Amino acid sequence: MAEAGEGGEVEFDWSDVEPIPQDDGPRPVVPIAYTDEFRELMDLFRAVLAKDERSARALKLTADVIAVNAANYTVWHFRRLVLDALGRDLHEELEYLDAAAEGNHKNYQIWHHRRWVVQKLGKDAVYKELEFTEGALKDDPKNYHAWSHRQWLLQELEDWKWELDYCSKLLEEDSANNSAWNQRFFVVTRCPSLGGLLQMRDSEVSYCVDFIKQVPTNESPWRYLKGLFLDDRAAFVNNSVVSEACITELVKDPNNVPAFGFLLDLLNAGFQPTSGQKEMLQKVLSAWETPSELTDAVCVRLQKVDAMRCQYWAWRRSLLPLPVAAPEIRN
Repeated sequence: MAEAGEGGEVEFDWSDVEPIPQDDGPRPVVPIAYTDEFRELMDLFRAVLAKDERSARALKLTADVIAVNAANYTVWHFRRLVLDALGRDLHEELEYLDAAAEGNHKNYQIWHHRRWVVQKLGKDAVYKELEFTEGALKDDPKNYHAWSHRQWLLQELEDWKWELDYCSKLLEEDSANNSAWNQRFFVVTRCPSLGGLLQMRDSEVSYCVDFIKQVPTNESPWRYLKGLFLDDRAAFVNNSVVSEACITELVKDPNNVPAFGFLLDLLNAGFQPTSGQKEMLQKVLSAWETPSELTDAVCVRLQKVDAMRCQYWAWRRSLLPLPVAAPEIRN
């Protein structure tokens, strides 16, 4: 039997249910100091779960338990069973989840439950859900759960046309937003209508270089630029736009750590500067002639200008092949 309580909330009668206390054994080593409210709710939930009662009051009970512990996977699972059994309006469930997510944007169970609801509702719910992720990302631009959920939504919807614009908007607000760069790479490589990485590479290189020109010491676009040549060493080494952008920034700022790191990656991939590029680089790093000498000089410079990671650059230097000694000439 249900009655209206204070504030209009429905209160259910549980007098017919015998609560099941938690069994920690006769002598628990480190008993947890649960609140009385938590203990009462969980004792009641164990009884309802044992009976497999899929009723309106059971649904309300799951909400009460979630309110005191939103990470209880069993409660969320049982809530889904009850929702299915009752045939409840899942649009209302999304509204419930919006409220439950307040202060819990990194809760695995809430995001998993949202996915289940959206799958049940179909593509019409995906658009609203994309808006929800945008709100979550405004609060926390690096929220892994929101980004993962958004990527799943895009693949479910099979409609990606606005996502590059969304990434561009975020990067214009903060060009160091690694999550937005990662999302952009996800779209470029996964969106069927864009044609894949090879099709998009030239335009993305130009897009990325423009960001580098704006803030040359921002490591994010440098990492994205390298990612555009994933598993294509020859294209990476031979792309003149890439090498020119790197060397130009080093001439402007001989202490540019991301640019030096990028040059090291280029050299390790087999890059050999042209005569013009060699002349430019010798203004930045003197006393080198061969690409191997240049690579060593870059590592040495990085150890100086990036003291925080000097041991890392020393390790990178230790991986370089030893110079080949000149053959001994005998009479």
